[in-house]
Amino acid sequence: MVLPVVAVVGRPNVGKSTLFNKLIGQRLSIVEDTPGVTRDRIYGKCEWLGREFMLVDTGGIEPESNDVILSQMRRQSELAITSANVIILVTDIKSGVTSTDMEVAQMLMKSGKPVVLCVNKVDNVGDPPMELYEFYNLGLGEPFPVSSVHGHGTGDMLDEVLKYLPDVSAEDEDDEAVKVAVIGKPNVGKSSLINRICGEERVIVSDIAGTTRDATDTDIENEFGKFVFIDTAGIRRKSKVLESVEKYSVLRAYMAVDRADVAVIVIDATVGFTEQDSKVAGYAHEKGKACVVAVNKWDALEKDGKTMNEFRKKLENDFSFMSYVPFVFVSAKTGLRVDKLFEMIRYVKEKNSVRIATGKLNEVLAYATQRVQPPSDKGRRLKIYYMTQVSTNPPTFVFFVNRAELFHFSYQRYLENQIRETFSLDGTPIVFKIRERDRDDVK
Repeated sequence: MVLPVVAVVGRPNVGKSTLFNKLIGQRLSIVEDTPGVTRDRIYGKCEWLGREFMLVDTGGIEPESNDVILSQMRRQSELAITSANVIILVTDIKSGVTSTDMEVAQMLMKSGKPVVLCVNKVDNVGDPPMELYEFYNLGLGEPFPVSSVHGHGTGDMLDEVLKYLPDVSAEDEDDEAVKVAVIGKPNVGKSSLINRICGEERVIVSDIAGTTRDATDTDIENEFGKFVFIDTAGIRRKSKVLESVEKYSVLRAYMAVDRADVAVIVIDATVGFTEQDSKVAGYAHEKGKACVVAVNKWDALEKDGKTMNEFRKKLENDFSFMSYVPFVFVSAKTGLRVDKLFEMIRYVKEKNSVRIATGKLNEVLAYATQRVQPPSDKGRRLKIYYMTQVSTNPPTFVFFVNRAELFHFSYQRYLENQIRETFSLDGTPIVFKIRERDRDDVK
């Protein structure tokens, strides 16, 4: 069902992200004492008194700032305000009402949206402090004293929020959407690609590497189906992850892969394949995710009739550890082959979810073992009794054999290639599990 939206806004460093995390019950937004840590809109589902809504954390609003990042954070907050049903304005009891608070309050009143005023960092229980009454000057009605760290006062504030939420008829949750994690090293154009896909400025785009620090979700529905795109922070080498903020971001990028159905691995065509690309792709491979490599900035290369084939051959060599992965040459700037990317995402998701009948598998196994005899060692030959598929996402197969140590990697790779070729398992890793049924010596 489509849930109502509640946006958490305010100037930087008043505790918006701490409040957001407290309300949704998990550490989804990055919390640091550094102002401006949260940059893009972060979404999380919140439930209060049996009512569910989407809570949106935003970057701090600096109305008069000329800083590139801060001005784009302000634009993101304005987009969140536009899409919200209710707005929670977070202020700070310790600093009192500031000129920025007054400007933000005026901006919210002009929006015409219901606003609930939260005065944060009231950490002591009991009667509210006298300083609370100063916040009536903002003209937004009753201020609600809250401690985002301890959770004091959040219930009264949420009661007020519920008064303004529209009634939503409960429907079955839509599980058809394909969840897509857009991953890659910093500054390869992941956010630009998301914005091109959305047709709007959904996430901040800047030439400054590492601009995206949080994972953000974007719902898309088109002729190819329903998708949820997760933009993630660029994954750097551990030696370069110096800030604690960036450590959280890398962790969140990995978490985004964990909850995705498909990983789109974005690489920069002007730079080519790097060691860090292999690490990013390797994590998605280890997690058994369907994968597509999007070669971005293809428009920036000088090309002739052989360029794509030559580039593809080099990538096939670079991604030899993921021989199944397809490549799509795209441009986030021009929109080149973005439709093809949607098609490939849908295709590899289907392959990752495929289930093959045991009878068909064993027909392929019989043919393959007849063509190439199983290996032997010191007079003992590997005997494969049968195989079966035990799970999907990724397709996982169990082989029942006489001696597991005889089932060499090279022969496993041979059987994998036979299965992939027969059942067209492109774009997905497959997993083999070996079980010994007995220890008979086969001469």
